[in-house]
Amino acid sequence: MSIIPLIGIGIWTYKNTSGIVNDNVKTFTYANLTQTSKTAAVSIEAYHALLYQIFTDENIVALTDKINSGQDLAVSKNQLRRALRGYASAKPDIQSITILTASGEAVFYDMITAATTKNSWLDGFRLSQREIFQQISGTAGTVMYSTQYATTQGNNDYYLFHMANRIIDYKKVKKRNGVVIVSIDERMLNDICNEDTVRMEDGRYQTMNFIADGEGRICSFDDPARCGTKLWGKKDTQEEKVRKAKQFLEAEGYMSGEHLAVQAYYDEKLDFTFVNASNQAATLSQLRQQRTIICLIVILSGAALVIIIHFTVAHLTGSIYRVVATMKNVEEGGLAQRIPDEKRMPTEIELIARQFNHMLSKVEESMDKEREAVVRQKNAEIAALEAQINPHFLYNILDTINWMAIDKDEYEISNTINSLAQILRYGLDKSNSMVEIRREVEWLRQYIFLQQTRLKNTFECQINAEPGILGCRIHKLLFQPFVENAILHGFEGVNRTHILKISIDGDEDRIRIRIQDNGKGMPQEKADRLAAGETAEDQERTHIGVSNAIGRLKMYYEEEAQAEIKSCPGEGTEITLWIPRME
Repeated sequence: MSIIPLIGIGIWTYKNTSGIVNDNVKTFTYANLTQTSKTAAVSIEAYHALLYQIFTDENIVALTDKINSGQDLAVSKNQLRRALRGYASAKPDIQSITILTASGEAVFYDMITAATTKNSWLDGFRLSQREIFQQISGTAGTVMYSTQYATTQGNNDYYLFHMANRIIDYKKVKKRNGVVIVSIDERMLNDICNEDTVRMEDGRYQTMNFIADGEGRICSFDDPARCGTKLWGKKDTQEEKVRKAKQFLEAEGYMSGEHLAVQAYYDEKLDFTFVNASNQAATLSQLRQQRTIICLIVILSGAALVIIIHFTVAHLTGSIYRVVATMKNVEEGGLAQRIPDEKRMPTEIELIARQFNHMLSKVEESMDKEREAVVRQKNAEIAALEAQINPHFLYNILDTINWMAIDKDEYEISNTINSLAQILRYGLDKSNSMVEIRREVEWLRQYIFLQQTRLKNTFECQINAEPGILGCRIHKLLFQPFVENAILHGFEGVNRTHILKISIDGDEDRIRIRIQDNGKGMPQEKADRLAAGETAEDQERTHIGVSNAIGRLKMYYEEEAQAEIKSCPGEGTEITLWIPRME
């Protein structure tokens, strides 16, 4: 008879443990949905930042005005299309950027059609071109259009959602001259949602996530053909949404309904509902097995089972409580929190803890990247403000001085002023754009001429570039800081003839730029630090330009760029740059 209370304790323990596990699985699932929502918000914000750059771009504003006025229509549309192409390559999931003007013109760069006369989505959209323009231009903020229809090109179907805003001219804020629409591949959202999706051999799912918009339509699903499917009404309660989502998954055969658990989380800011569905049959099967084992141990072990159950429940519950406590801290904003890695933690809880820690690491990494992108954007905006000097004013003044010199037969001064004007014109025109190497070499010859004039021809310069390499494209002013450093600092204190050699060649994949001088040189250890982008205190004045140039090189080409510096005190310095070849 003494065994009966123990059996009762065993059954109670099982039920209590089952309840705790189920409750905490629900808690984890809900926390997972909230984190998925935050990750999606971070990703969408990155595209919103790009959209902001487009609809505030002064060049785009000016070209849109030209199109509206009918001025150089074909040229203006072509220039606008080239500008959109540059923005389209900034994010991998952008499929199309479209501008609708007040005059009724549609200018776009479409990655799907790869054509200038055919837009992949506009003709088949539920709203007409005019209706889209009226809706967006009449809205103060950003307008989002959910994924509803497939865009077919060739044998492929594309599902897009759209972010749009009216073009803003800060000189005339109320003017409605056009709208811009960025079309994004739905797979971006699906990749965020379904990182941990498990699909069984019979085609059904063990677990999955999907997203529905504010109208109750599916806007991201592992099976993209379901995008646009209406699941629930706009006024349905959360319980009704869960019930209808469960009915849909059962009816379409995606998941079995016997042990199907569905949870939903609504993100008010995005106006998205994130849905998680999981088949808990495996979990319940494990729990049933645990019940059988517990009962057998109770019958065979007697009083010893009470102690075993006590410590087992305490350990399991303690692990779960630690997991839940960490989840609550994360929900309150503590992303640096991690669930401790305990060797004695139950396998299921350990798996949950490991996956949760992994997810937090990815969220932190994503947020760090976005913060870095925001900082770079702000720095670019500051640089743009600092550069708002009227180039035409400078050119006109230099031209006036030039003619004054010609009137007084000062032709050497005239030549110097002309070279300076060409350098300024080249440098101020889209400083970060890409140009052919021949243009960069022509500009460099003008720059060296000015330096020779300023320094009274105290150095010689040789520039050699392979003819086959001149048509390749590089970023403007890429290696000018290295040349400037050699001229200004390399020859200082050297009493022999100063010689500067610049050679440009390469192979099928890379371009090599070599800058050599016979100047004072430096210790190789210092040269290695400089090549690595490090700047010591004694280098800040003379080599900060080189360090910044190497940083710019890495930013443009990342791991494909290499910089090597060989130097010896009293013998000179040789700088070799390797960059990818771009035709």
